[in-house]
Amino acid sequence: MRDFGLMVLGTFFFAFSVAIFAMPNSLAEGGIPGLSLLLYFGLGWSPALVAFLANGFILLIGYRYLPNAMIIKSIAAISLFSLFLFLMEDLGSAMGDPLLAALYAGVFTGIGFGFVFRSGSTIGGTSTIAKMLNYKFGWELTTVNFVLDALVVVGGVLVIGPILTLYTVVALFIGKRVTDYVLEGFESKKIVHIFSDYSESVARSIRGNLGAHTTILEGKNDENGKDENLIYVVVPKQQLFYLKKLVREVDEEAFTVVNTVKDVSGGSFAKAHYPTQKTFSSTKKEKQYYRKKLKDEEE
Repeated sequence: MRDFGLMVLGTFFFAFSVAIFAMPNSLAEGGIPGLSLLLYFGLGWSPALVAFLANGFILLIGYRYLPNAMIIKSIAAISLFSLFLFLMEDLGSAMGDPLLAALYAGVFTGIGFGFVFRSGSTIGGTSTIAKMLNYKFGWELTTVNFVLDALVVVGGVLVIGPILTLYTVVALFIGKRVTDYVLEGFESKKIVHIFSDYSESVARSIRGNLGAHTTILEGKNDENGKDENLIYVVVPKQQLFYLKKLVREVDEEAFTVVNTVKDVSGGSFAKAHYPTQKTFSSTKKEKQYYRKKLKDEEE
């Protein structure tokens, strides 16, 4: 049911983008929706009808090469997209600023595609053709899909002209970025590597105060051969400030390296809590303990 809900939302947002921003502002799209828009601009044909017939024809050819579950979901998504587009075809009006129209078209297209992909479906078109060619000839999916979409976009030069085609490219770029955000999440995560002589104390403080999973990796200093420990931890971006504070409380000379990632799931991310600004009182005692322990070991 959740997947079906995402598919309905996704197809609605995509149809909304095409009907409200692309059609009245003479912007095209990639793939079958783009082809249907070019035929609309050139011949006045209904984009909803053209998209439905073209996608249906492609699925009819590809049913032998694609999983049954994907065929069923794609039929549902194609039908919903064509229905929503048909209902909204006459609702849009020109904005007078094609750049602004391209920006909004890209945002709503990206949201739509993101929800559709999250539901495990597609809106057919070039992605379906790419999957068939991959199955039949082993051609690379992303490259084939890009080439097919690019051919439609470039063909727009003959119908809507080079300027509006360039605005279409802007919309497609924004749509791709928004789709990535919908699929991967808006909130970036931080991978943190911490080199410290008090690694156990630092790791314990991070686990206790941030609820994050920590891993201590053993290594050697390639300059003097001395054993070193590296703490590996992943935290949400908003926790990075508190993590650095915890590290400084235990070891002011710790060496910390931070990298950004987008997609993290499972583990402590299924139950992590988010602290407010506070003083982590237990870390000072731990710092004194581990410094004394290290000093005794060196002696």
